[in-house]
Amino acid sequence: MSEYVVTKRRLIEGRWYAAVGRADGAALETAPALTVALEGEPVAGVSLTAGEGGLWELVVPVPAEAVSDGLRTIVVQDSASLAVLAGLSLLAGEALDGDLRAEVELLRQELDMLKRAFRRHCVETG
Repeated sequence: MSEYVVTKRRLIEGRWYAAVGRADGAALETAPALTVALEGEPVAGVSLTAGEGGLWELVVPVPAEAVSDGLRTIVVQDSASLAVLAGLSLLAGEALDGDLRAEVELLRQELDMLKRAFRRHCVETG
């Protein structure tokens, strides 16, 4: 278990923003020792600056190689315990089109089944 907690804030213009604090809520006086990696390789350009209230501001630039077909995940880990604190997953490309269509079709079928069951219930009790 890590002594740090990462709170995701936003992803905008190719940068992922998060706040890093202590798990017990106390102020974090020194910069936390974190590792940010994409498929085991360190992500370049990561910055960690002191923020308000004992928190540290983490900014992770999303590398171009993270944007490709399929699922890619950037992982933030505690360098000491190697506990995974947060992750940013990116889904893109043609590889997902078939999967998404299949999921939507299953959802439609389940919704139709629920509508029929509800209508049957209304007729039987009404």
